[in-house]
Amino acid sequence: MTQLGAILLPVLPLLALLAALLLGRYPGCEAIIRLSERIAATRAPRRAGAEPGLPLAPRAFVPTGGLLLAHSLSGRAPPLRLTH
Repeated sequence: MTQLGAILLPVLPLLALLAALLLGRYPGCEAIIRLSERIAATRAPRRAGAEPGLPLAPRAFVPTGGLLLAHSLSGRAPPLRLTH
């Protein structure tokens, strides 16, 4: 019986989630909605002079970290092969 319990115990949460989904319940859906509403409410309001129909200026792309190294090496050609 202990071997059967060792197999079923890790599977029980998966079976419970599968049963809830099959019954049309989506666990965590309300929490996701509340979180998205809270994030939307805390966003900074638009500037007074900005018109809502105009698109914002694009952000400048500045590579950092490993991307900076890859970007700096991407324009270099492979070394010439020396033949004697």
